[in-house]
Amino acid sequence: MISLSAAVMLIVYLLVAGLIFYLLHWLIGYVGIPDPFAKVARIILAILAVLVVIGLLLSLVGGGPVFRP
Repeated sequence: MISLSAAVMLIVYLLVAGLIFYLLHWLIGYVGIPDPFAKVARIILAILAVLVVIGLLLSLVGGGPVFRP
C-alpha cells in the first residue's frame, strides 16, 4: 500500500517534471529549429520523459532507481 505522503510527493514530482518537459517542448518550437532537427529533439525529449516516469514508478513500487549517481 502506498502512503499518502508518497502519493503526494509523486504527484508533485510529476507536476514539476511535466512542467519542465512542457517548457522544453515549447522552447524547441519557439526557437525555430529546422524541421528534421526539431523532430529529433522532440523524440529525444519524449524518450527522456518516458524514462523519468518509468523511474518514478519503479521507485514507488520498491524497485531500484533507474539512474544511479
